Order: sequence, then structure tokens, then C-alpha cells
Amino acid sequence: MARKAHGGAESETRLCPMAEEGVSAERCGQEKSDPCKEGGPRWGPQHAGARELAELYSSVAGIITADFASGLVHWGADTWGSVDLLIVGKAFIRPFREHHIDPTAITRHDFIETNGDNCMATLIPLACMAYRFMFYTPDLIYKTYQLECFIFALAMFVTLTNQIHKWSHTYFGLPAWVVFLQDWHVILPRKHHRVHHVSPHETYFCITTGWLNYPLEMIGFWRHLEDFIRGVTGEKPRSDDLKWAQKVK
Repeated sequence: MARKAHGGAESETRLCPMAEEGVSAERCGQEKSDPCKEGGPRWGPQHAGARELAELYSSVAGIITADFASGLVHWGADTWGSVDLLIVGKAFIRPFREHHIDPTAITRHDFIETNGDNCMATLIPLACMAYRFMFYTPDLIYKTYQLECFIFALAMFVTLTNQIHKWSHTYFGLPAWVVFLQDWHVILPRKHHRVHHVSPHETYFCITTGWLNYPLEMIGFWRHLEDFIRGVTGEKPRSDDLKWAQKVK
């Protein structure tokens, strides 16, 4: 009987290699019954592959958000308000309305005039990001890295929105790499943006990549939003356009 007991202990040790390293057979049994190691989920938010995918998705989400933001601002300036409004009319609404009368005027603006306002708008978020990367510990940066990818992509494409818009109205002398990005619809293509410049300028407002223009048009997003605002305020969309164009003439 003693020999049998001895054999049982020996076989138990032989079955559990960890016992040779000073880990008890009971502990080994606990290790083996861990659900994560026996049929449990191997995929989760902290998995390296999942985090890498999330970082890629975060960047794409930032670009899409920038495109939607450009459309929302463009739609607001094209559709509502008057150039006679104090401060906002002259500084914000008027350039959009003038652009419909002379679309190629933007191509005569220098780099600062084209991009200065958008650069200032993204300066604070990018400065905060630089501060975090300089002074936060790697562990803290790791935890928020997906958010940082989103913010960086959003800020970069917001910064470049007016430059991309300018390229969409430039038909001669564009660098080959810009034409390549336009042709593959990575940024706003020239032919695609022409749809917006057909009077009464009520569609295809997104001017960063233009990715959202078609789906938003298919669901009638801008039209439904205009109907809602008109129902609440009584204001008619683009009511100032014709009157202001006659003033300019």
C-alpha cells in the first residue's frame, strides 16, 4: 500500500512539471483549471492585437469626425444667417457666400491666409497632447493612447481642411502626390466637390475627405436638419443667398 501511495505521488509529480520547480501539485491543479487557459476567452480590450486595431480605428474615426465637422461648419455658414450680422457676418459667413460667386478665389490665397484660422483652432489640443507626451509616464500614455490617436488625426485633418478644399478648386500645377490622393479619394476630389457648387448649394458640404457626403445625402441628413430648424425657428434656409448675390452685383 505504501508503495502504491508513493507511486501515486510520483506520478502526480511527473504529470505536473511545475512540481519539479518547487510548486505543489495542488497549486498545479489550480493553474490547470484556470478558465483563461482552458477554453476561456483569449481576446479582450487589453489584448495586444485588439489595442493595435483600436489605435487604427481611432485614427480613422478622427478623420471621419474632421470630415463631419467641416460639413457642419460649411452647412451652417452656407445655410443660415446673413452677411450683415455683427462680426460673424463679415468674418465668418461672408467668405463662404463669396466662395459660391467666385469658387477659384481661394486658389489665389497664400498658405497663411488659407490655413491660419484652422491652425489656431487646433493649437491648444495639440499643445496639450505635446505636454502629456513630455511629462506623463509611459503607463499613463499607454492607457490613453487610443484617444491620443483620435485627437491627433482629428487635429491634423481639421488643420488641413482649407488646404484640401483649395486643392479641390486647383486644376493646374498640383503636385502628383496630391492628384494621387484626390484620385483615390483619400482627400476631397475635384470632381466630387463640383456637386456642391451647383446652385442652390444644398448638398455635399463635407470638404475634408468628402467620405460622408454620399451617405449623408442618401439619408437626407442636411434636409431633415434644415426642416427641423425651420419648424422650430421659422427661419427659411438660404434665404439670404439671392438677396446678397444681387447686392454684390
